[in-house]
Amino acid sequence: MTEAGIQRRARGGGGAARRAERSAVRVEAARFITRNIPDFEVLDDEALQIIEHNAETVLQEIGVNFVDNPAALDRWRAAGADVQGERVRLPRGLARQLCATAPSRFTQHARNPDRNVEIGGRNLVLAPVYGPPFVRDLEAGRRYATIEDFRNFVRLGQMSKWMHHSGGTVCEPTDVPVNKRHLDMLKAHMELSDKPFMGSVTEPVRAEASVRMAEILFGADFVAQNSVMTSLININSPLTFDATMMGALEVYAAAGQACIVSPFIVGGAMAPVTVAGTLTQVLAEVLAGVAYSQLIRPGAPVIMGAFVTSIDMNSGAPTFGTPEAAHITYGAGQLARRLGLPYRSGGAFCGSKLPDAQAAYETANSLNMALLSGVNFMLHAAGWLEGGLVASFEKYVLDADQLGTLHHLAQGVAIDTNGQAMDAIREVGPGGHYLGCDHTQANFKSAFWRSEVLDYKPFETWAEEGARDSAQLAAARVQKLLRDYQAPPLDPAIAEALDAYIARRKAAEPDAFG
Repeated sequence: MTEAGIQRRARGGGGAARRAERSAVRVEAARFITRNIPDFEVLDDEALQIIEHNAETVLQEIGVNFVDNPAALDRWRAAGADVQGERVRLPRGLARQLCATAPSRFTQHARNPDRNVEIGGRNLVLAPVYGPPFVRDLEAGRRYATIEDFRNFVRLGQMSKWMHHSGGTVCEPTDVPVNKRHLDMLKAHMELSDKPFMGSVTEPVRAEASVRMAEILFGADFVAQNSVMTSLININSPLTFDATMMGALEVYAAAGQACIVSPFIVGGAMAPVTVAGTLTQVLAEVLAGVAYSQLIRPGAPVIMGAFVTSIDMNSGAPTFGTPEAAHITYGAGQLARRLGLPYRSGGAFCGSKLPDAQAAYETANSLNMALLSGVNFMLHAAGWLEGGLVASFEKYVLDADQLGTLHHLAQGVAIDTNGQAMDAIREVGPGGHYLGCDHTQANFKSAFWRSEVLDYKPFETWAEEGARDSAQLAAARVQKLLRDYQAPPLDPAIAEALDAYIARRKAAEPDAFG
């Protein structure tokens, strides 16, 4: 071979290597957000004191119901509450005193320690949509969710750089029996992702199964000493705590596992139409729920939740991305910080049926509101559609992409020597440009957030490539991520033990689909 041929081969090999590097699959996972920007506060001290006083009045004079749970009534009675039937009235200050033992921040461990998240303080942890019975994609449209849909959402979460948490019931797999599907969902989170996950709350026995499976995955001793699950406990607003949710809370709190105690508020239907009135009810419900977790086990990790929407007074449908919901979310964040608890709220909320302009507007409002309100754990951060009835594959990747903007906004403004860029201003001077200066060359890879989905090409290129809209671009992104997905390694002995446990549990009772 001639010298020129050798040089051509060398150049070709180098180009091939660079092309291979560009096309290689990279699974990146960003660290949870730590805010370097201030929280937005809508309430002054006087307003906060009024709401706190009124919430204590609600607990003392009106009380809350603990339904079908005699053991809870006994615990409250022993703690000094006035219990009449299922109504529990708390002396002023009792709930706040009990809440004081809940930690202000805690670590949720993942099976990959690099994916651990710290919940509380200035941190924000992002988790996907939770609970929809339907899914939607561009090809098949709206349909009931299956377990394979569920697994694909978990795979997308594992591949999504800006998503810190695998979530819980990302969709409800209706092709698996109701009484057994939690086992398959937990297995998917444990095997297909190495990020943190949530446990089942639909029955206390399913919460117990979640703890047992976590003990197989992490080891019983580790679970006894650490939080490895964060699970959602909804309050039946107004002012009602049912035995199913409280039973799950009892299991998790006793095991030292974290719970989100969260009122489910649709303003005008489940709470007053006013911001201050809703915040009063939210705080009263949270105080009672968090206090109860501490009756189970003082020091059990718990998060103050506030899921709040308004209502369309013409149709009765919930609305999202509204200014009223923003005011409540900001105010609840202030109350959570005064209470010394981590805060859950916000999400990629929208009422739209499709991943369209309505979905984008409402979602952008909701995501930015949550960032500025000081949320520490954001459930529903990607995939939410149709008021939470649908988990959308295309919207999942659109939302997950936009979560990168929250990371960059939260960084704040760097004012170090590099941030000041005085060398660049001196180098370029009047009339020049910054494209080739040393400072730009040193920073261009990380200076600006870049979308992995949205199109910024010239019109001609965009048209030649099919004039794809955002949903079509997102559909292509979904397929790419699923093609590139690689399961994180899991000890075969642990996988075998999980399978054996699931098989035993499934064989112990007949299937139930009702």
